[in-house]
Amino acid sequence: MTQTLEFISVPPETEQAPLGLIVTLHGWGANADDVASLLPFFNLPDYHFVFPNAPYPYPYAPIGRAWYDLRSENMYEGLPESRQILTDWLLSLEGVTGVPLSRTVLSGFSQGAAMTLDVGLNLPLAGLVAMSGYLHPDAGKVAKNSFPPTLITHGTQDQVVPLLAAVKARETLESIGVEVQYQEFHMGHEIGQQMLDLLRNFVVNAIA
Repeated sequence: MTQTLEFISVPPETEQAPLGLIVTLHGWGANADDVASLLPFFNLPDYHFVFPNAPYPYPYAPIGRAWYDLRSENMYEGLPESRQILTDWLLSLEGVTGVPLSRTVLSGFSQGAAMTLDVGLNLPLAGLVAMSGYLHPDAGKVAKNSFPPTLITHGTQDQVVPLLAAVKARETLESIGVEVQYQEFHMGHEIGQQMLDLLRNFVVNAIA
């Protein structure tokens, strides 16, 4: 496993400097191309987007990637290493894009949302967006008292990550002082246009 992440980088459509940077982490078994395909629906042409591939191969499909193992016999195997790789990679992004962490929003879907909350709470980011995600077992044990504002969205019909996981995430983060915006949608385990519209507003406000 390499100690850095392969990624897709999409600069702003205009020739102006980007207003900010948006990093989106894919879920278990997906890849950077999956979330990059959503780019037209973000409706944020003045922002730089980066979509990384997770460091581990997905055990069930050759093109899928994983942030850590989710099979019950290996649950969370690889998480500490993935956490460190993602942290180091995020810290290196300003040198690549010219955008500081203070103008960067870290977002993710499902397992990518769990990584967003895990790593993002420890960095001076502009904001965090967790879509259809959950918290890792040791979440909430953060040695700081200032956190990025956080948006949590979830489908009420989600059969993969139960809605209760989002409720628990909100309660845990609020208990340690995170400013949380929370929204449920009538949908399953997916990224819908309503979610992306909310993300857009959140990004604009966080980086304003």
